[in-house]
Parts: sequence; C-alpha cells; structure tokens
Amino acid sequence: MKRLLVLLTLAAMVLGTAAVAPAAEPIKIGALYGLTGGMSSIDTPSLNGAKLKAKLINKSGGLLGGRQVEILGVDTKTDQKASAMGAKKVLSEGIVAGIGYSDPAFVLPAAPLFQKQGIPFVTSGATLPTLPKMIGDCMFMTPFGDDDQSYAIADYTVKKLGAKKIAVWTDNSMDFTKTLSRFYKERIKKLGGEIVLEDFFMMGDKDFSAQIARLKSSGAEAVFVSSIPNEAGLSVKQIREAGLKLPIVSGDGFDTELVTTVPGATLANDVFFATHTYREDTRPEVLDFIKEYKAEYGHDPENAFAALGFDAVGLIADAVTRAGSADPAAIKKALRATKDYKAVTGAITYSRASGVPVKGVSIISVKNGKYKVEEVWYPEAK
Repeated sequence: MKRLLVLLTLAAMVLGTAAVAPAAEPIKIGALYGLTGGMSSIDTPSLNGAKLKAKLINKSGGLLGGRQVEILGVDTKTDQKASAMGAKKVLSEGIVAGIGYSDPAFVLPAAPLFQKQGIPFVTSGATLPTLPKMIGDCMFMTPFGDDDQSYAIADYTVKKLGAKKIAVWTDNSMDFTKTLSRFYKERIKKLGGEIVLEDFFMMGDKDFSAQIARLKSSGAEAVFVSSIPNEAGLSVKQIREAGLKLPIVSGDGFDTELVTTVPGATLANDVFFATHTYREDTRPEVLDFIKEYKAEYGHDPENAFAALGFDAVGLIADAVTRAGSADPAAIKKALRATKDYKAVTGAITYSRASGVPVKGVSIISVKNGKYKVEEVWYPEAK
C-alpha cells in the first residue's frame, strides 16, 4: 500500500508539473505605424488588419505546433525620428520580423535597423519600388510599386478619360508623393500627353486657393493630385467648391474615406485613383476578410490598407510555416521564395529582381460619393 501511495504521489507530481508547464514562447512581430498625425487614417486600419490576422492564426492553433503570434504595435506619430526610435524599441523585445508603414518616408529611418540585425521587415503599404534595393535582403514589400500604380492611373487618364493636357499637384514633403508624380509624368509623356502645370503643396496645408487659381488658367483637362489621405479630401473639396469639374486622379493616397466624407457626396465626383486590388472584389480571401474585420471591429474595413496589414502578417506566417522555424534568417529565406501567396490584395510572388511583387492595380472611381472598380490593370513582369 505504501509503495502504491508513493507511486500515486509521484504520478500526481508529474501531472501537476505538466499542467503548469510554461506555454511555448510567442512569435513576436513588431508593428510600426503612424497612428496619430497625417498617416493615421490609413496606418490605423493597417495595424487593425495585422492584429486581426494574428488573432485568426492564434484561434486556429497558432504556428509551429501551437506558438501564438503576438503583434507589438508602436505609434510613431507620423514622425521620422519616432520611426527610428520605434524600430529600436521593438528590436529590443525579441521580435522575429517587423511590419509597418504606408509611406517610404517612415520605412527609410526604420528598416535599415532591421537589416543591420538580419531581421525581415515587411512594409504593408509603402510603395517606393526601390526600397528592397535601398535597404537590402531583409526588406520586403506587400504592395505593388509606385511605378506600377502611377502607370496604371496614367494609362486610365489618357486612354479612358481622354485627357491629354494634365496638371500635376505634388505634396513636396513626402518621398512617396514625389515619386508617384515622377512616374506619372514619365508615363503621361510616353503616351503623348502634356504636363501643362506643375504645382506643389506641403503636408498639413489647409488652403489650396493659390493652386486652384493657377489650375483654372492652365487649360488642364485633368489634375493629378499626389497626396497622402489628409490632403486628399481637402483638395477634392476645394477644387469642386471652386467650380472646377475636370477629373481628379491620384494613387493609393486617395484610398481613404476622407475623399468622400470631407467634400461630401455631392462634391465627391469624377475622382479616379489607382489602388490595391480589394474594393468590390469577390474572391473568397476578400469576402472572408471583410466578414472577420466587421465582426472584430464593428464596421467594414476602412480602405485597402486594412487588407495590406492583414496580408503583411499573413506573408510572415506563411514563411514561418514553410520554413518550419521562427528564426529570422529562416523566415527571410522563406519570404524570398514566396510564390503565389493568396493575399487579400492579390496573389504575391517575389519573382522580380527588384523585389517588388507583381500584382494587379485597381482603378477606382468616385461618383456622388460612391466607389466603383472601373478596371484592374496588370503590369509587365520585369
């Protein structure tokens, strides 16, 4: 009997130890975003999308046999110095990869710090096509490049809207907006169009009356406004309030509800922008994402950047699974080999030497405050 009691006691001790055994270490992903300031209307949805993807992964059992995915979000306040500080913060907390940002101006101070430590950084929304070359082999892009989206909306301006004389407004404070305008002008000229006016503004500007006065006398048949979301809605509002009815065209900085909520439905007319394949798409990945996002946050995704944040985490999780490891070097290698990953914003393959994925570009129209997909433009593989 004594021997039996000893055995039972030992068994209980073993079971008790197993019951309180520490859970497997979480797989930590740093997430850097401008949740306040000029980028907040697209960076906040992007972080929400990232958190949702992590939650769904964890709900389905996690990665590598049960390890949970943990998103370490940092608000870097649409500030470049804070971007570098945010990178240092998450890099000190045992992350295996980083995600973030919808503009290269904030990727550039942060991503080199990831590169230096050999930790992959996947930008969810920055579209500068030279980023992978500038940063190094740890830099990955979820979205298409600015050249692709600029060419897409330029083609639409000339071939579908029939405009040949174009005015170009550029936010001169942002790398993203300056790059977008450069590629747009390049394509317009190649298509036989003419840039009849180049004008500039700065992030945070509230009054576009001087630019509008010059636009009125330019003879332009369309105006390309290269801006981030905060100025997107304001520029549409003031152009329309001035009585100008010419088409307003742009890139994915216009993929924000501010384009309709700031001017109102009556003035939000004849606006066209290139953005990530997502709005009104009926693929299962899109429909499932919208359903889950609404269940989590109580409303539909605000814009494509919510889907891009979701996809950035998905790319890393897919790489971890294929690598069978959460080691940053293994994740980097697996990311580089990504082929036809079925993202919400379109299939992603890193086949280009540039490191920029080949993806479709949606052309969205806004008429009476309503969004509609006009076409999906595909780039040449290069």
